[in-house]
Amino acid sequence: MPYGLKRYQQAESLHFITFSCYERKPYLTDSATNEIVEATLERTRARHDACIYAYVLMPEHVHLLMNEPPNILVAMFLKAFKQEVSRKLKGDRKQFWQTRYFDRNIRGEESMSEVIRYIHRNPVARALVARPEDYRWSSYC
Repeated sequence: MPYGLKRYQQAESLHFITFSCYERKPYLTDSATNEIVEATLERTRARHDACIYAYVLMPEHVHLLMNEPPNILVAMFLKAFKQEVSRKLKGDRKQFWQTRYFDRNIRGEESMSEVIRYIHRNPVARALVARPEDYRWSSYC
């Protein structure tokens, strides 16, 4: 872990997580790949009794807002998810995901709403769609 970086897990808060494809390459651009990523996220969520409040699959990164699973650290949850996706999608690439991830603790309804809004508006900010509801690869309802 880099000097000065602290992770606050088991802090009874939500986690706003961002992680990237290897070298920020756009590996999440086709439906078949994204369907595997979504299905793997759901299996990992169910296996570890986690709650995913919001997510978006961008072409080269993923945002999640999730709780702390009851019996596993967030870091272990992400490791399990990323390993399963990598086994299925890595192919002849050196690796599928960057090893590291960004994690920020979120407390309170207002902060939670801001993060959910940010996650769902990310495809609009990147000009991938005109409205959040037009983007297929997110939890926007």
